[in-house]
Amino acid sequence: METNPNLGPDAEIIALQALGWVLQDQDRAERLLALTGLDPRELRSGLEDPAMLASLLGFLANYEPDLLACADAIGVAPAKLAAAAAHLNSPGDFHD
Repeated sequence: METNPNLGPDAEIIALQALGWVLQDQDRAERLLALTGLDPRELRSGLEDPAMLASLLGFLANYEPDLLACADAIGVAPAKLAAAAAHLNSPGDFHD
């Protein structure tokens, strides 16, 4: 994946790990598509788009049980998921 030079690669990696977690559950994946208005093709083609990755993290942030479960599953603090979303929305240095 090409990385925008202004974008910390950790934020993208966290977002992709979170997406993988979301897609492991069919109901959660369907809810993601319904709430974002994306279809599977658009989702696949947007994996390098920081704004789309941020919206995926926003999807998790809007439902705390999923946010907490995802953070636990991918081994990051919930606050780090939120920080990754903020970073993807506003490129700059990414900090834990």
